[in-house]
Amino acid sequence: MRLPVLLTCLLAACLAESTQNEKLLTYAKYLYDALGRRVRLLELGTYENKTFTYDVLLHYREATMYEIHAHNRTCKKMPLKVEFHPLSIPKGATLLGQVVVGSSSGPGQGLLVNSWMGDLPDKSGKYLSVVTEFGCIPVSSTYQTKEYGWVLTSFFDNVIGIEDPNLLNVPSFCSEGEGKEEQTEPVDFFSLFQNKK
Repeated sequence: MRLPVLLTCLLAACLAESTQNEKLLTYAKYLYDALGRRVRLLELGTYENKTFTYDVLLHYREATMYEIHAHNRTCKKMPLKVEFHPLSIPKGATLLGQVVVGSSSGPGQGLLVNSWMGDLPDKSGKYLSVVTEFGCIPVSSTYQTKEYGWVLTSFFDNVIGIEDPNLLNVPSFCSEGEGKEEQTEPVDFFSLFQNKK
């Protein structure tokens, strides 16, 4: 059953992400607001064997990204020139099958999931998404990139709703009068890590 991720209109989750070429490994708290088209990533990771922390707020409707540095109450505002990608199964996806993660021997010993496959929107490669049968909550996502090879994202500790929705608002120290917007190349999820070298 293909459903938009209605229950994850507001989702708090953790995710782990790694790439095939082992350049990038991250662990993040992920806040997702589908209706407001806002995403916050609070990350700890390694890029080419160097550790980094990263706090970024993506406001897709305003086409703005904020790199937040809470320790010194500063932020960097940048244009966000990519489309919002909802956590849902795209219309052109093909159902590969349904499996139980864990055990199907007894009640409550496993999780029923659906696996979907399709082409990336720009036709640059394939993706594979695994979501729960009930609620269509993301479990994992795998897709191809030119620079990193296959990228695996695993979602865990998903919670429907966000305990502190203010975390999706621009912090007060990022006021309009403070700092100026930096002109950058178009930002996508993986370009966020280019400066971590």
